[in-house]
Amino acid sequence: MIVIRDLNELKRKELVATIGFFDGVHRGHRFLIEEMKRVAKKKALPSAVITFPEHPRAVLHADYQPKLLNSFEEKLEQLETTGVDYCIVLDFTIELSRLSASEFIQTILSQQLNVKVLLIGYDHRFGHDRRDGFEQYVTYGAQCNMEIIEASSYDDGHTTVSSSEIRRLLQCGKIEEANRLLTYPYQIKGHIVSGYKVGRTLGFPTANIQIDEPFKVFPGIGVYAVHVSLKGMRYDGMLYIGNRPTLNNGNNITLEVNIFNFSGNIYNDEITVSFLYFVRGDEKFDSLEALKEQLEIDRITVKELLTDHL
Repeated sequence: MIVIRDLNELKRKELVATIGFFDGVHRGHRFLIEEMKRVAKKKALPSAVITFPEHPRAVLHADYQPKLLNSFEEKLEQLETTGVDYCIVLDFTIELSRLSASEFIQTILSQQLNVKVLLIGYDHRFGHDRRDGFEQYVTYGAQCNMEIIEASSYDDGHTTVSSSEIRRLLQCGKIEEANRLLTYPYQIKGHIVSGYKVGRTLGFPTANIQIDEPFKVFPGIGVYAVHVSLKGMRYDGMLYIGNRPTLNNGNNITLEVNIFNFSGNIYNDEITVSFLYFVRGDEKFDSLEALKEQLEIDRITVKELLTDHL
């Protein structure tokens, strides 16, 4: 996949394209992109995904803080796995938001990007105030010799597939269902920072994680079985998200991971955590000894889950 940020790099190539924010690059997005690729193959033209580096609502509303499934770089990584030829990155600006659907199709998609076929998600709307629908898009496309196709709707059988549904599942701790809809394990990336070092006194030293992407969705509070990528190696581990009620930590939410079969100084190092299973919710224990006993049980559970995952 070639990432295009300067539209001149396209050199007026004719394209088959689809457009969207594609947060999560989930099953529904992949279904749409696969359909677009089939059309591109039939037309003997390159395929292109058109997307934005920032959430459009965050540009239009300065006080809006979107909860995202992917950082922009993570989104590019996932889009590359779809096998699309180009990813065209458009800066979403106030000026762009003021374009009508007709203006956007004719001036941006046709004149600037040379899109010859546009596949539109069955429920996707664009243009100022999103006043127009698919029939109007077809008319506007015909005026500039662009074919507009409405994509097939994706039916997962029993679950609505959308970025908002995946966010809801993650925040409820339903990590396995969220991963199924994403088609890959949900990840959080960050750097290791100094913590309270209580875990090591219990025999469970943890790495405290400071998230790189401030608007990233946090899975629900509790204990998880995870894979940890650190210094080019992958480890098993158990991760805790919560306010450590046994330690009377107040309302401060911490994210810390006990990495199995690892020791060493890793402060300030980059770390990636892939969530695989939800183990249990948070709980306040009567003593540190009771907490330690539960952590021993958790470690056994996590190791069994991760062994089965292989």
